[in-house]
Amino acid sequence: MNRIENKFAQLKKNKRKAFIAFITAGYPNLGVTEKLILEFDRIGVDIIELGVPFSDPMADGPVIQEASQYALNKKTHLIDILNMVSRVRKQTKLPICLMTYYNPIFCFGDAAFAKAARVCGVDGVIIPDLPPEEGRDLINACAKNKVDIISFIAPTTSRERMKKIAKAAKGFIYYVSLTGTTGARKALPKDLVANLKAIKKLTKKPVCAGFGISTAAQVKEIKKISDGVIIGSAIVKKIKENIGKPGLVSSVGRFTHQLNV
Repeated sequence: MNRIENKFAQLKKNKRKAFIAFITAGYPNLGVTEKLILEFDRIGVDIIELGVPFSDPMADGPVIQEASQYALNKKTHLIDILNMVSRVRKQTKLPICLMTYYNPIFCFGDAAFAKAARVCGVDGVIIPDLPPEEGRDLINACAKNKVDIISFIAPTTSRERMKKIAKAAKGFIYYVSLTGTTGARKALPKDLVANLKAIKKLTKKPVCAGFGISTAAQVKEIKKISDGVIIGSAIVKKIKENIGKPGLVSSVGRFTHQLNV
């Protein structure tokens, strides 16, 4: 049982739902990213999702796009992020997933990336622009190295494709709660409940919802019908507000904790 499976097993035993926090690796620098991971572990975040900066983040809204470009300007590369995970892994058992577009992995090499991810302590990979049909080499390499590739299901996914994705899913299923890019929304989509229920009828894998979730009230509502909730843009925005301030890590930690109460 890997760290992701173990985490969801523990949560189920304790009748709790997962709180998954996204931050852009290298924003504002990798030293701060490392400290934030440890702070999130301390305050009870269940899984960390680390965004790998990329020049064309087509699934991300303006907040994460800006953070990604900032990190790229700081020369943050995939190998640097893997090395940082290796360092922080010595201090935490928190499951860590990388959210990356396929280009950085392609340049790294599928087999080399999967092996490096395992060695460094990465538990899962989320790749918005790589459909399963096009990613067989990477899927096989990650399976060999026991690194979960987290599958997406969207509001526009057909029932037949849902079945296919649910059958092949590893770790957990990432339900994209809306059509569009990441970013805070004032209200949850009207079809969210029905879509989550439909997915959960097809699989025993945990189903976690992300995209557009930004308040404690929304987190609480989604936890009633899912196995977990993913928050990104709201946390990244809070990081931006505190760049250059000595209390960045503690301020972002308090904000994140308040989302999960």
